[in-house]
Amino acid sequence: MPSSNRRTFLGASTVVGLGALVGVDAVRNTNAATDSTEDHDDGDTNGESLDDWLATANDPRTPKVRDFRFDDPPTVFLDVSDSTSFSPPALKVEPGTTVTWEWTDGDEAHNVVAVDGAFDSGSAESGAETTFGHAFEETGTYRYVSEPQADAGMKGVVVVESAPSSEYPAVDEWLVDTNGYDGDIADRRDEDLVEIATGADGNGGHLAFEPHAAKVSTGTTVRWAWTGEGGGHDVVFEDADIRTESIAVDPGVHFEHTFNETGVFRYACRPHRDLGHRGAIVVE
Repeated sequence: MPSSNRRTFLGASTVVGLGALVGVDAVRNTNAATDSTEDHDDGDTNGESLDDWLATANDPRTPKVRDFRFDDPPTVFLDVSDSTSFSPPALKVEPGTTVTWEWTDGDEAHNVVAVDGAFDSGSAESGAETTFGHAFEETGTYRYVSEPQADAGMKGVVVVESAPSSEYPAVDEWLVDTNGYDGDIADRRDEDLVEIATGADGNGGHLAFEPHAAKVSTGTTVRWAWTGEGGGHDVVFEDADIRTESIAVDPGVHFEHTFNETGVFRYACRPHRDLGHRGAIVVE
């Protein structure tokens, strides 16, 4: 399960720094509102999808929602190296997580304002010792900007979503940000031979294992079959000395292993590990 310090809430958003708090509405979307469910929904911003929103956010890396649901509560830094950006600009957290924004030592004044008014740091300020924190209690998507630099791309998003939960926390944490993992582990204990596709569709390309998590019985042979898509792949385990000898590209079966001991075995394709090409075998 996510670390217990996620359950320490702030009763309200807090700001530490110079200046009084002033409500501002310049960039709020007046059509956005919380729907009839408990989930927060900021809606499309002027018809802009979340992918398009992130594509126009200033960030030196490829826009991606970074998953912090099994990590400590994150800090977002403002205007690092005069980049007119939030860093990281997009993150995913558990409900009840407090996200902190921290100003860096720059001359420009910034603030942190949700486009639908869900949170607001107040008037734009400058100074390295200014921080703002907000506790996200409801699931949903929260887009925000620094008002003075919004048109220049200084914007971000916080996605609040419960982490996947199965009987195996090590699997959940390993796969939390891979290919829409939702806690489902394919039960293949009645099979002597289990085949897993390598280079299956997922994670923004052919960069997934299918199924990404499987439960098997002791004595089961697991066979990895390359699809021939997504470039070169290999299979390397984190918890045991089990691995392919090299990276393969061509379609076909390039690796298999018989599991004779119980346990949770996590593995990855090394070239695409950070992109989510990871999997797990549970042996019972």
